[in-house]
Amino acid sequence: MGWFWDHANERYVIAHDDLTSNSVCPSGAHDPIAWRRFKKRDACEPEAFKDHTELYREWIDDAIARGIPGDFAFDSYFTSAKVLNPIEGQKRSYVGDLKLNHKVIYEGREQGLQAVARQILWQTKKSMRVDNRRYWCFSTQMRIPDVKHPVRIVLFWMERSDGQASKALVSNRLTWEVIRMVLVYRHPWTGTETFHGDGKQELGLGERQTRHVYLVSAAYSLLMHTLHQNRPQEWARRLTATIGAACRACKGEQLGQLIDWIVDKLADDH
Repeated sequence: MGWFWDHANERYVIAHDDLTSNSVCPSGAHDPIAWRRFKKRDACEPEAFKDHTELYREWIDDAIARGIPGDFAFDSYFTSAKVLNPIEGQKRSYVGDLKLNHKVIYEGREQGLQAVARQILWQTKKSMRVDNRRYWCFSTQMRIPDVKHPVRIVLFWMERSDGQASKALVSNRLTWEVIRMVLVYRHPWTGTETFHGDGKQELGLGERQTRHVYLVSAAYSLLMHTLHQNRPQEWARRLTATIGAACRACKGEQLGQLIDWIVDKLADDH
């Protein structure tokens, strides 16, 4: 627990800072596959502290090691050379949100992305529709300082006559069409964000600390209860004077029942 900035309410709150990764299928199905809780530096041993970028890179390695296919999509918080270079090094695709004050190399000089947006002539902006809304976009290859590979950046405007861009996306796939980049980028919002929304509203994700304490309390009470009663289970017939011994005995009994069930299934189904 700690004081963390709540972007939705724009204030500091006492909370957990959770990071989740999700596998999102084009069909719309998605599954949470990894979870980490960020701990502030002062709550960790010096050698144990990991910032958000290090945690994210662990997810990249984990997804690749587990053979999970697909493209990586993330918001601007993780769009940095420390993330983009490792993904490119693994020959995997990514689409990330890019802050409009991010430095890029355009037409041979380093400048802010919003400054680049103001240089784009309205005639070169192309119309595109996403759902029922029309946007204007411009796509070109650029370089980002410290990123070791060229990238394709797409700038978006709400109106064709606007000088200030409203959003930017970046990808290491130079030949992708803009609509493909948009569809890949939308995956976090159809996967991660819906997981958070449904998890908090329907499944008690926001109250998990309270629920966890209740469950631990219930388990502890039940174990204490069994230590002082004659029970039919095999493990309870042994001398279990501590909660740890009772937990290990319960696990042993459950493992034994699982093995018996597997043997029975194999025997019945040949």
